[in-house]
Amino acid sequence: MKPLLSKAQLDYMKAKSKFEDRAKVLEKKIEETAKLQEVTQEVMEGLVMETGFHDAFNELTLAENALIDWSHVTMKHEKTYKDNKQAIENMYTNLSSDPQMRARIIDLAMKVR
Repeated sequence: MKPLLSKAQLDYMKAKSKFEDRAKVLEKKIEETAKLQEVTQEVMEGLVMETGFHDAFNELTLAENALIDWSHVTMKHEKTYKDNKQAIENMYTNLSSDPQMRARIIDLAMKVR
């Protein structure tokens, strides 16, 4: 039986998949373009927009934020949260300044059932 996932988890999985697909397309476009011309910043910006990578990145960021918010609300009902409230709140507070903490929270949020 498949585990039940929240809307935030499903949206994150969908956005992550789209982002990874767009990253592969961008990578291929960069390789093709590099054979014909120098890949300058201007060229790279054009490729990022043309391949939809920019939009996919923005969608992934929004999905991550929604997942983090959902996990924060959901976690408050757990006994572990009540026992470690300050430490957990510090983790969520430091998300914007610590990319590794953000990644850990996202990974943990995907494991919540």
